[in-house]
Amino acid sequence: MGKTTAWTNWARTERAWPVRFERPDSVGAVQRLVRTAAGAGLPIKAVGAGHSFTGIAVAPGVLLELDALSGLVRVDRERNRVTLRAGTRLHDIPRLLEPFGLAMPNLGDIDRQSVAGAISTGTHGTGMAFGGIATQVVGVTMVTAEGELLTSDAEQEPGLLPALALGLGALGIIVEVTLQCVPAFVLHAVERPEPLDELLPELLDRAAAVDHFEFYWFPHTATALTKTNHRLPGDAPTQPLRPVAKWVDDTLLANGVYRVLCNTGVVAPAIVPRVNRLADRLVGDREFTDRSTRVFTTSRTVRFVEMEYAVPLEHLPTAFARIRALIEERGWRISFPIEVRVAAADELWLSTASGRATGYVAVHRFFREDPGEYFRAVEAIMTELGGRPHWGKLHGRDASSLRGAYPRFDEFVSLRDRLDPGRLFGNRYLARVLGE
Repeated sequence: MGKTTAWTNWARTERAWPVRFERPDSVGAVQRLVRTAAGAGLPIKAVGAGHSFTGIAVAPGVLLELDALSGLVRVDRERNRVTLRAGTRLHDIPRLLEPFGLAMPNLGDIDRQSVAGAISTGTHGTGMAFGGIATQVVGVTMVTAEGELLTSDAEQEPGLLPALALGLGALGIIVEVTLQCVPAFVLHAVERPEPLDELLPELLDRAAAVDHFEFYWFPHTATALTKTNHRLPGDAPTQPLRPVAKWVDDTLLANGVYRVLCNTGVVAPAIVPRVNRLADRLVGDREFTDRSTRVFTTSRTVRFVEMEYAVPLEHLPTAFARIRALIEERGWRISFPIEVRVAAADELWLSTASGRATGYVAVHRFFREDPGEYFRAVEAIMTELGGRPHWGKLHGRDASSLRGAYPRFDEFVSLRDRLDPGRLFGNRYLARVLGE
């Protein structure tokens, strides 16, 4: 029996006291623990890095921490595919792929998550031609409620892959993931401030014209902080940021100074607009070229809470404009920026981009601030526009509301009924978003 201890996620929005806490180091150990939990009538859940803001990974019975189940299993050099153990952290994958000259096609801006956690919650980056991380999955092996291994790939149970690749942890315990990689590549990054009112009318055209585009907007300012990345061959010359300049921008200013500014805004909300204008001037004006993973990802040490919604791409400008107007109308003082990204349509059953090209709007609040009123109001706007909430980020939707948002929702629920009729892998969050 593992030790009993408290568990909390990174954002401190969820806390649990599992009956048992286990750290399996092999697939066989996961199978044994699942069978033992089933025999004892205890629900069992795997957790990755705890980077979800929702309760999707909360384990009321047996908690499996999969850090010891990490690393490279095998490489298919001919097809540029790699199989990784489920607990492998995204930030470790570049080191594992480098000897083979490979890279993941796209990443989000945070790489602390485990690969299984990232795909299971729908983690994504940006780019009109690129899907979320789960769209890179070409094979999954998981432990079922009976403690057996179920593999889904092109040869075995291929019809299940669109469900298993982004399964919310509701169908079983993922133990291995096979990713379709690409030859290593370089990104030319341009990060610069632009007038927001000039950017918005051409937002969709801008996003379509480049490989990767996103922008941040600090409320109470007139500037969009844009990030544009162009893909280059892996042997292209690089001109990375100088270490001192990178430390000043990403550590001292974007995290250290910004943390002080956020804390100041908590005790004196009236100064938030001035604080945001200062933050606006401190970050976001540089150009460099580096390996893809060093450009995609950034260090985030200022703690926050987040809600993100996916809307049909054509509604993205409207969604942003309505949120901008909402903040002004309500007189709120919002210190954290809004992030806007895009993604290609995919065929995964519960992907936020399932069946449609997608625009994403993410709203944040400093973790010492109450996000409730702000997030609820934004959610109402996004729901009206056909929005789908990110599974790992805060939202208030339930199964009755989500069923109409996903054409294959009922198929997923039916598969869950077949694979886990006793809800061995269930918890309160899954009961809310999928039904009991």
